[in-house]
Amino acid sequence: MTSPLERVVENGMCVGCGGCGVATNGRIPVTLRPRGYYEADLTGASTEDLATGARACPFSGVSKNEDEIAEAVFPGLESDKRTGTYRSMFAGRLTDDSVLPDSSSGGLTTWIIRRLLKEGDVDGVIHVAGTESPIFGYVVSHTDEEILAGRKSKYHPATFAEALNSVRGNGNRYAIVGVPCAIRSARLVAAEDQVIGDQLKYFIGIVCGHLKSSAYAESFAWQLGVEPDDLETVDFRIKDPGLTSRQYSFGAKSRRTGEWVTKQTLSLVGGSWGHAVFQLNACNYCDDVFAETADVVVGDAWLSKYEVDWRGTNVVITRNERIDALFTEGAAAGEFVYDELDVDAVARTQGGNFRHRREGLAVRLADDDKAGRWHPEKRVAPGYDHVTPERIELIRNRRRISEVSHDAFAEAKAARDLKVYLNAIQPLISDYQNQTKMPFRIRLRNKIQRELWKAVGRVRRTR
Repeated sequence: MTSPLERVVENGMCVGCGGCGVATNGRIPVTLRPRGYYEADLTGASTEDLATGARACPFSGVSKNEDEIAEAVFPGLESDKRTGTYRSMFAGRLTDDSVLPDSSSGGLTTWIIRRLLKEGDVDGVIHVAGTESPIFGYVVSHTDEEILAGRKSKYHPATFAEALNSVRGNGNRYAIVGVPCAIRSARLVAAEDQVIGDQLKYFIGIVCGHLKSSAYAESFAWQLGVEPDDLETVDFRIKDPGLTSRQYSFGAKSRRTGEWVTKQTLSLVGGSWGHAVFQLNACNYCDDVFAETADVVVGDAWLSKYEVDWRGTNVVITRNERIDALFTEGAAAGEFVYDELDVDAVARTQGGNFRHRREGLAVRLADDDKAGRWHPEKRVAPGYDHVTPERIELIRNRRRISEVSHDAFAEAKAARDLKVYLNAIQPLISDYQNQTKMPFRIRLRNKIQRELWKAVGRVRRTR
């Protein structure tokens, strides 16, 4: 009989988080696959290890879900089905403009982990930073300088298996930073392994649209003339003071020349996040937008009021009393500015995310049920009645773009010809864009809103 963990891997739903590898003390290796994503290697895994790994896997269908974990770790807090539990909610950014270009958004993820280290709440931080090979991965930082070196978004696969196994039992306390599935997995590991549970003191979540394979970075760099074999590193979020926070650029550094080349991300093929190129299949089965098992979650505040500010603004939900107190102290000291938000405003910052993880998930689950395909149990019920036929087609097309992107880019690399990928993916993206084109009245409304907030910002700066 196939075990739950085997079903996850066989159906391409392993997200590569590393939970099973840590829970089994390395007996289930989590390795980087040829197509640029991490996956558990179950070769030779014992029945006991498969069962242990499944209890730490966010997509096994047998591990505790977000609601069950949150009920245990955040008892008595207010809750909303969209955001999970919460103590406080706000939008904010650092007041020191000189450091904001080196942050993806408002700089508050780095601010809180630096503060935890400075105040002695932790001895180190487990987070994603630049590495030699692959170009990004989980590292363990023990100094402020090391944490600062890991700033900015890394739209790249990463597994915490090696990093977390490396600190197991050393007596130090850590904060771990990750996207929703990684934080849930880390919580599950902490419950499974008392040693790890005693060491992981804070769980810092990052709002995630979906995870990418390494082909995402490679495809952009290749479009800029830097071939995959020549790629040293990338910068996914280069800000421009003359543009909005959404209009950031992508940069690639050539290993051969040492030079950087950049271009606005939205001008690149696959540059719109909604196109879902190189999305991991596991992300088709996630319903957690705001890292509901994290002590605090930080994301982009995608509201017109904040989008117009090139510096970027974070949306933050706290669930931990100590972290809430640290933010209160930081705000009182003038280290960041903030606006309190209600739950409706917070949910609006991630409108597209909810459409994918709630509306879209219901359709994908229903499609799988209809086709007789296995999928994990989710908090979202399968069905089609909540969306229009046009929307159903759009959801299916988005899934198709993801699937084709992986195959076509692998063929392009084998042929050493980027056009193989572009010729396959551009027609699908073009059709998708035609389907999602906003009516003129909505585009006009959005433009007016942005211009109004720009005007408000100019008035505030002249006072």
